[in-house]
Amino acid sequence: MKNLKKDLQAVNKEIKALANKVQKIIVEVEKFETGKPAKRVVVKKPAVAKKTKKLSAIATVLGLIQESPEGIDTATLVKKTGFANAKIHTIVYNLKKQGKVKSEKKGFYVKA
Repeated sequence: MKNLKKDLQAVNKEIKALANKVQKIIVEVEKFETGKPAKRVVVKKPAVAKKTKKLSAIATVLGLIQESPEGIDTATLVKKTGFANAKIHTIVYNLKKQGKVKSEKKGFYVKA
């Protein structure tokens, strides 16, 4: 995988060098045809989309628990997050150990 990435980077560098050479040739041909130097065309790079930062699983569950003033049950957490039931229980267990969440009754959680 590392070799592929290096190969692609090398190819990209070679393509850029070729593009610069083609650009110089175009300028020379236009000079020859018109007798005056032509304006150099600037090739714009495509804009790179910004990556949206995803919340961690713990932050997602904690956020849902904090948003519900009366508390939230495990089934609702599973439905809203799409996480497995076991993952929800593990996350809530860790949040309870950190003191950020407390359990009102079995399977029902409120912010501490």
